[in-house]
Amino acid sequence: MTVTRDAKVGGPPPDPGPEPPELTFDGFYHAHFRGLVVQLTAYTGDLTQAQDLVQEAFCRAYARWDRVAGYDDPLAWVRKVAWNLGHNRWRRLRTAQTWLLRQREAHVAGPTPDRVAVDAALAQLPPKQRRAVVLHYLADLPVAEIAAQERVPEGTVKSWLHRGRVALATHLRETDEEVRDA
Repeated sequence: MTVTRDAKVGGPPPDPGPEPPELTFDGFYHAHFRGLVVQLTAYTGDLTQAQDLVQEAFCRAYARWDRVAGYDDPLAWVRKVAWNLGHNRWRRLRTAQTWLLRQREAHVAGPTPDRVAVDAALAQLPPKQRRAVVLHYLADLPVAEIAAQERVPEGTVKSWLHRGRVALATHLRETDEEVRDA
């Protein structure tokens, strides 16, 4: 049987050496913050956002430090949290951007000069004639339906339509002459 100098037969067990230093949050933070920021900057493309993400991950680690410090690799836990935060932030931004794109107003061309002239001419008609013209020519309602809606005989609606057309033709002719003179 061979015996080494360090181990004595029947003696106390060999000294395992000094215990590893206790992992403190401050030391852990200072040792790894910069490296994680570099990684997250490469991932997000934004230094400020990366700093925010890493800071948030360290805050979450601090809140659970008793448990996180006991993990085999606490840095892996903090890194995973920071990456998840970055991914979640990106997903929220993408969702918000999609929502905003759907909220944009469609740009519609302004009214043509003809449309402005028709609107102005319609505005000069008496209300009953205007309503009859709009319902018949723009809403495509037959004379009978307009008469039922307005509670008047069909002949009255026909009269309103005739007078409305004559007045519109007069107003539009005047507008056209004014445009040519200008």
